[in-house]
Formats: sequence, C-alpha cells, structure tokens
Amino acid sequence: MRVALTRAAGGNEALAERLREAGLEPVECPLVAVEPLPGAPLELSEYDRLCLTSRHGVAALFARGFTGALPPVAVVGPGTAEALRAQGVEPDVVAGLSTQEGLAAAVPRPAGRVLFAGAEGARDVLARELGADFVPLYRTVELRPAAFPEAELVVLASASAARAFAALGRVLPVVSIGPVTSAAARELGLDVAEEAVSHDLDGLTEAVKLAASRIGSSRS
Repeated sequence: MRVALTRAAGGNEALAERLREAGLEPVECPLVAVEPLPGAPLELSEYDRLCLTSRHGVAALFARGFTGALPPVAVVGPGTAEALRAQGVEPDVVAGLSTQEGLAAAVPRPAGRVLFAGAEGARDVLARELGADFVPLYRTVELRPAAFPEAELVVLASASAARAFAALGRVLPVVSIGPVTSAAARELGLDVAEEAVSHDLDGLTEAVKLAASRIGSSRS
C-alpha cells in the first residue's frame, strides 16, 4: 500500500523508514514549506517561561539565537521535547495533549511572564490563557504540487497540510497527527481514517499502520 507523506522536505525520512519496515510503500510529496522569518535574537531575560509548540519553532529559535538566560521551557508533546533535547535543553513542561490548550493547561500557575515563539499566524490560545507575548519565528507556506502521487492513504501533520491537500481535490483517506489537524481536515471535508494517539513518530506510525490495515481488510 502506497502512503503519501506530506511534511516539509526533509521531515519525512524517519516516518518513511518506519513504514517501509512495516511493509508499506511511502512516497514523499511535501505540501508545506517552512520559511524562517528575519529578526534580531530574542531577548529572554525578562521572561519567566518560554513556550514552543513545534520542532520548527525549536529549530528557528536556535537559528535566530537569543540573549539572556534561557528560562524554563514548556513544549507541546514528545516530538517538540525531542527536538529541544537535541539542542541540549531539557524541557520544564511537556504537555500530554499536543495542542495549545494542552500546553496552557500543563503550565503551572502562576505562570509569570510568558513568551510564545512560534509560527506566523499561530492560534492565540496561549496569549489568552497565559497572557503570553508572541514572537513569530517562521511561517508555514502551503504548496501546490503539479502532480500528487498515486497513493491509497495520506499522512497530514498540520492543519496547513490539510488545507493544501484539500485544495488538490483528491478523495483519499488521511491519517492525522493530532486533534487540531483532524479538526481542520474534517472541516474541509476530508476523510480522517485515523488520528495518532501520541503526537509523535511512534503515534503516527501506529496510526498509519492501523489505517492501512483497515483499508486492506475492507478490500478482502
């Protein structure tokens, strides 16, 4: 069974390897690209906590740099935590639910002065719930490939990817990395065959395998 992987270029290798080991045939077709935004290093000395909500946010933070001591860092889910640890920083809080709502709930109160550094146009849950200041570090650009590969299942790892796939007009079941992506996909009329229980490589792999198994069983 062919499975289309739609993350930004360079972000599909680990999942592709897992799927090959499971006997599936991954094919890459990025539907989003990540562009860092220019700006001065972040001034962190006045903040009591930093919130990051994606691997891209972690990469963009360290690419841009910062001044002052890095405050305790709260992150969304195990994937973002893994990216932060790769930079030699242990997160102070790892939200069990990989959404801004989950992160806001996981941050101890009083939260103090909080900075949320993330994607341009990000949802404002952390600003509303924690009074966080916001700094955009990167933007996610939706892509329109000239041709989408023949596949029986599509993996979506962001709401942006869901919008880009819906714009192609293809009718294929999708696997979602989490509730925000699933909600966006369903609003666009996409068929969410499975949602990852844990919003990381392990969870996404298991969700794809389960969806593929169900599709295969329905044909037999």
